[in-house]
Amino acid sequence: MSTEIVSTAPIAAQAADGEARDRLTPEAIAALRAAGDFALAVPVEYGGRGASTETILRRQIEIGRADASASWVVGVAVTSKTMAAAMATEATKKELFADPDALICGSGRPDCGQGDGTTITGAWPNVSGCEDAAWAGVALMVNGVPHFAHVPLADLRIEKTWRVAGMRATGSHTVVAEGLEVPDGRLVPFRPFAVNDALRFGLTVLGPVIGGARGALDTVRAMFGSGRKPFMTAYTSMGESPGARHWLAEATLLIERAERTALAVAAAADGPEVSRGEMPRWHIEEATAARDCRTAVDMLLDLHGSSGFGTSNPLQRFWRDVAVGSRHPHLNPYLAVENFGKALV
Repeated sequence: MSTEIVSTAPIAAQAADGEARDRLTPEAIAALRAAGDFALAVPVEYGGRGASTETILRRQIEIGRADASASWVVGVAVTSKTMAAAMATEATKKELFADPDALICGSGRPDCGQGDGTTITGAWPNVSGCEDAAWAGVALMVNGVPHFAHVPLADLRIEKTWRVAGMRATGSHTVVAEGLEVPDGRLVPFRPFAVNDALRFGLTVLGPVIGGARGALDTVRAMFGSGRKPFMTAYTSMGESPGARHWLAEATLLIERAERTALAVAAAADGPEVSRGEMPRWHIEEATAARDCRTAVDMLLDLHGSSGFGTSNPLQRFWRDVAVGSRHPHLNPYLAVENFGKALV
């Protein structure tokens, strides 16, 4: 697998336009595809990169520094393709991975759909990247048993329901199936995942959050070098202020701590099989890292001041993306504390 670092400049250049259209631009999709980002979790035997969890995490953080929404859609492809590799039949995998660089999206909510063994009906909300995906993997119930179906996006209807403050360009709309016939082999019983895979799934949403926090830090550090000074002070630059230096240092340490934590989780995911009893510990680590990023970005906004909320300033986009992304169920802090406390006693 190539370790070449691919520039994210083309993605950064499209971030504002993607947010304005509630969907990644064709140029951003093309850049991600060309970089092999949609093939990260495709097994090597199917022409993919077969990347480690750490490699995926580092790449998602780097993409997130340019555009957290783009990183999020890459994470959706990673999760969807990891699930496909684990659950799909051999014939279905050959279909899904015929183009390893194609985008696959999906939903793991079986409560949103039902089937009778040959047809499926349902409405799955918050399916990121659905407008640009070739396939969708959706969970559903069949005779009271969770199943998973893989269907071409062309066979689904998209309801544009994604209207949120942040992560706008993920285009996380609702996909709908109405009595859709599913060919034999594409509808299979749901199989539980190993904890290692569950850790990877959590990191696919944490990576964009850390990346967004890094992007906010990049923006504010550039301000320190721009000659700007704290408003209504005698300082001639931001760097002259001991308070500003201290605030910058604290925000930087929080983001670096979040990244170290995420890399530790990635090492666990790439290592020997993790027991289910260890999951609460790792879950709280992921949730804490997300909260560190939120705190850091708030501090960076304090440093930048109200101009950071200008619609042309990328800082406010990073702030909104981190605020929304860090509240994904995988990163829920109070349930993480609850489950960890339960495990301790």
